[in-house]
Amino acid sequence: MPLDSLAHALFHAARLVAAVIEGGNLSLRYESLIRENPGWSDSARGAIRDLAWNTLRDYGRGDLTLGHFLNKPLPLPIHALLLVAIQRLEQRPEQAHTVVNQAVKAAACQNAGLKGVVNGVLRNILRRSTELPTWRAADTAAHYAYPAWWVARVRRQHENDWEAILAAGNLHPPMSLRINRRRTTVNGYLSELTAAGIEARRLANDALRLERPLPVSRLPGFNEGRVSVQDAGAQWAAIWLEAHDGERVLDACAAPGGKSAHLLELADIALTALEVDPMRARQIHANLARLGLDATVKVADCRIPADWWDGRPFDRILADVPCSASGVVRRHPDIKWLRREADIASFVVQQANIINTLWHTLALGGTMLYVTCSVFEDENRHQIERFLARHPDAELSAPRIRIHSMLPTADHDGFYYARLRKKPRHG
Repeated sequence: MPLDSLAHALFHAARLVAAVIEGGNLSLRYESLIRENPGWSDSARGAIRDLAWNTLRDYGRGDLTLGHFLNKPLPLPIHALLLVAIQRLEQRPEQAHTVVNQAVKAAACQNAGLKGVVNGVLRNILRRSTELPTWRAADTAAHYAYPAWWVARVRRQHENDWEAILAAGNLHPPMSLRINRRRTTVNGYLSELTAAGIEARRLANDALRLERPLPVSRLPGFNEGRVSVQDAGAQWAAIWLEAHDGERVLDACAAPGGKSAHLLELADIALTALEVDPMRARQIHANLARLGLDATVKVADCRIPADWWDGRPFDRILADVPCSASGVVRRHPDIKWLRREADIASFVVQQANIINTLWHTLALGGTMLYVTCSVFEDENRHQIERFLARHPDAELSAPRIRIHSMLPTADHDGFYYARLRKKPRHG
């Protein structure tokens, strides 16, 4: 298959989708595929990525459709290929003939004996396409493109916003930039973008939201560390932690290092960045090196202070805890396939253990910013309510923020922020 053909993109996107159905991580599998094929063009890579991400973003719809046309299960690679082809047919209905033709060619490279099945199924779907909306309207997962339990949970916990939250999670994610203020200015970099023909607008926290995503190789000064890619919602973390020059600061769950870097860009602090995964810790080193920044990076579990803490309290702690990632699902649509409702309780326990442990390393009068990229209240408001009940020496801290539930929109992902202060002792 020619590298820039649709058949090539369908074939490899289907491999990614099949890997996710088997329990694999989409981003890691995609990165591995790209490393194995360094000669692929940007357009070939982009086509594969778009097909795989869009297919998984449309969780439940393809499976429901296939259920009306298959009498028995197909081998997973062919099933995944049909899911990708169905998504492409919906995205580009004017290319129906080409999509079917190229899907058949992709099937020939996977299982030549099933070319006829792929051709027949796709043509039947085209013939009965007017029936698809009725089928999907009757099925929660297909209608909203989320598991039914997910829809029910969001609807119950966000009575006024649940449909907007679900809709935002199905959008293509925005691309936003964070300016390294040690090397340039926001206005200066905006001028560079304009000169390069790249449209962007400035958001409330000085994040620059691009009108259209593009490869980082096209960003002026990226390799020189003048700019980083970071969601606008995530850029509030360093701002709201509000670290000052000379303070000891801990980023407790730091990989890949974007928030650590932002903290260092804003103040001259002594930063310790923890990451339990050695491979992900290398990303922190790489990101800091590109930006010309320095921190103490340790590979350790933040729940075991004996492995990393010298006993001196921190003035500020960023607790960007592991979570369901339900607020960033449009960037990681495999979560829709992989997450189970029972997982939420496990995250809640893990989060509580982390913040209970970190609280003991925080100085009196110090600030801890609790952060998730979740829209589920169990991990957010309810977690903080339980924490405050357990710790009478904790209080919600002003003036910048106390609690901010940042629901996903077209401009940013979904986050939850709670700023906690350890009360000083009196008398």
